[in-house]
Amino acid sequence: MSDVVEQFTDANFAETVEKSGTLTLVDFWAEWCGPCRMIAPMVEQLANENKGALRVGKLNVDENSKTATKYGIRGIPTLLFFKDGQVKGQIVGVRPKTEIQSLIDANK
Repeated sequence: MSDVVEQFTDANFAETVEKSGTLTLVDFWAEWCGPCRMIAPMVEQLANENKGALRVGKLNVDENSKTATKYGIRGIPTLLFFKDGQVKGQIVGVRPKTEIQSLIDANK
């Protein structure tokens, strides 16, 4: 795990994500998920390229089912974008980096 990608959990989600005024990308993933491993380097790149304007973190759905259930995560990987306690965007599955960056730019 890089220093630009945080670990989100059921315990810290409200404080670190829902109460944040900074646009936050949350990668809902699991160890056994092949597509999740495919997008992980892209998520890390986006974190580095948008440092200062974007917080990025991963939430393991197997270990943090309460948060995953709260946000209706049914398929992974799912990327949710939060700002000021609101979901600003959602991407399910592996999508092009440009598509993800467009959502970031629209919500900064």
